[in-house]
Amino acid sequence: MAELFKITGGKPLEGSIRASGAKNAATKLIVASLLSDKKCIFTNVPNIGDVEITAEMCREVGMDIYWDREAGVMEVQTRVLKTSYIPQRFSGSNRIPILMIGALLGRTDQDIIVPTAGGCFIGKRAINFHIDAMRQLGAVIEYRRMKKQGAYFAQAHHGLTGTCIDLAYPSVGATENTILASVRAKGVTTIRNAAIEPEVIDLILFLQKLGAIISLENDRTIQVKGTKHFYDVEHEILPDRLEIASLGMAAIATKGRVFVEGAQQPHLITFLNKLREVGGGFNVKKEGIEFFYDTPLKGKVHIETDVYPGFATDWQQPFTVLFTQAEGSSIVHETVYENRFGYINELNNMGAEIETFQHCLGGRSCRFHAHNYDHSIVVKGPTPLHAKDIDIPDLRAGFAYIMAALIAQGTSTISGTQYIDRGYEQLDKKLAALGADITRIDEKTADQTKSLSALEQILPKG
Repeated sequence: MAELFKITGGKPLEGSIRASGAKNAATKLIVASLLSDKKCIFTNVPNIGDVEITAEMCREVGMDIYWDREAGVMEVQTRVLKTSYIPQRFSGSNRIPILMIGALLGRTDQDIIVPTAGGCFIGKRAINFHIDAMRQLGAVIEYRRMKKQGAYFAQAHHGLTGTCIDLAYPSVGATENTILASVRAKGVTTIRNAAIEPEVIDLILFLQKLGAIISLENDRTIQVKGTKHFYDVEHEILPDRLEIASLGMAAIATKGRVFVEGAQQPHLITFLNKLREVGGGFNVKKEGIEFFYDTPLKGKVHIETDVYPGFATDWQQPFTVLFTQAEGSSIVHETVYENRFGYINELNNMGAEIETFQHCLGGRSCRFHAHNYDHSIVVKGPTPLHAKDIDIPDLRAGFAYIMAALIAQGTSTISGTQYIDRGYEQLDKKLAALGADITRIDEKTADQTKSLSALEQILPKG
């Protein structure tokens, strides 16, 4: 039975909440543990859908997993690979299958078969960056159609050999995949124009504990020396900077005050700068960051998404909602994904005034220039928002809708909760604990409520 969120807006978020472990770190770390037969213990593991899917995939190839969801602890060990085939039922489930290639190439000389990558429909996934890097290391990779869907076949029967790899774009996934493949390759691998997001650094820290020799230069260059010697590891997953920023913006948009325990300022520098520009309040403390509504929000702010340390593409959706409550016009220029503004129409239907453009607005020209993609927007504010029934199209757009519903007049019903559950740990419970009027109901209950409401409208009163 499908589930829905029922949200009545108008209540400020107040209180304290602890940040969950980062989705984009936890899933990659679990896959990275496949490189060795050693025991790895992860703490601060978020209880979310993407971690569940990743764990199921790893079980398929022989990983033993003990997961205490309540404590946020996961113990994993892959003593022996049972298979190097990831079943087609995982096709399109998330972006992790393609990373299995990098982890497994050094662990087996057998053919590796993984289904196509999935995740949210926000633009093309640059799989070619992954494939090109693996081939430069000596892997043979091809795409084939099978069972009405695609799969990647990869093998390195004679092992991988380190080399110098120049990534055409600092893709996070391609950087992580190349690092994983390089750990067990012969010799030294140099990755230039690499992604350096905090989640990538967390992966490097874990791999160093595991036994890898990895160095990070100050010009986006990562160097990996191949090794075959590994060790048991205990590793705490870093806090989710995307969740932290989302909760902070929701606190400010609802004119509330929320302390996010575990929030780390170094991971949020660019976001906090923009928050200060728009007039949002925050206090950095030893245990975390407090976000609060300070004065009326000011627009005329320009945001341009970029790879780290730039403004994260996953921050722009809730920031757009924040702009709807700010005085003046603001600009968002999306440079990471070409199809990231699919959520705008629903916000406009709720009362926002947002216009999309195919031009690169307010900053430098990006790789989507003259490609007919709506990748810039102008947001006019402040505009009152009203409740609406909405279907979530992807994870981050889903949070933007929830945030809009929290400040809207009336009660909104939001479907597609599975997208939220993929990346936010018990978001409805966290928001409710902060004072939000939010409940999770099944679709049947919602239909019955609507029918009763309609009946009450036509029946005579008294």
